This record gives sequence, C-alpha cells and structure tokens, in this order.
Amino acid sequence: MGILLRVLLPTLTAAGLIVDAVVHWTYAPDLAAIEGGVIGGDTLFRVQAVVAAVAAVAVLVRTRRWTYAVAFVVAAGAVGALLFYYHVDVGALGPLPAMHEPVWYPEKTISLVGEGVAALAASAGLLLERTRVIPRE
Repeated sequence: MGILLRVLLPTLTAAGLIVDAVVHWTYAPDLAAIEGGVIGGDTLFRVQAVVAAVAAVAVLVRTRRWTYAVAFVVAAGAVGALLFYYHVDVGALGPLPAMHEPVWYPEKTISLVGEGVAALAASAGLLLERTRVIPRE
C-alpha cells in the first residue's frame, strides 16, 4: 500500500491543482473589468493559476511535508475564497477587488472539485508523511 499512496496522493494533489490553475488562467481575462482594490481581478486569477501550478510541480518533484503543506494552503485557500465570494458581498477588500459572484456555472464547479480533491489529497499526504506511513525511496 505504501507505493500506491506514494504515487496516488501526489498525483491527485497535483491534478487538482492543475485543474485549478487552468480554470483560473482561462477566466482571468474575463475579470479585467472588476472594479475596486489595487489588484485587478485578472491579475488575481493569474497569480492563483501560477501559484497552483508551482505547488503542483513541487508536490510531484519533491513529495515532502512542506510541499503537501503548501499545496494544502493553496487548494484550501482557493476553496475558501470561492465559497466566501459566492456567499458574501464584501465589496473591495483592501487591495483586492470586489469579487462577489453569486452565480454558479460548470467552470466554477470544475474549479471547486479540483481544489477540493487537491486539498483532501494534500492533507492526507501531509498526515501520512508526518507519521511516515509513506516510505521514502
């Protein structure tokens, strides 16, 4: 079971983060017109896409507690932001633009599923790496 976990958890984590990155990168241009804040919505989405992609590569290249921790923070933060801005209209929040979007569409579901899978797999990887259930090479 060790080799299965050693391959499955980083793969699921990275796949979820890549889904997140692709959705954010694809929809970044649509958010250029969002008002408020210093950072544009398009920039915010591009940054999320790059951070998610870097975290995905890090988990695949160097599967360690710290890479799982980074992947978890990126994925869980994306889930939290998506759900928060779906339910709450806070307007511009500091340097962030007003991102409230109370509509649901397939791409948002795809992003949420990818982020959720990545967060769950990363948390499992973090826990198993911590207890050394996953043998190292």
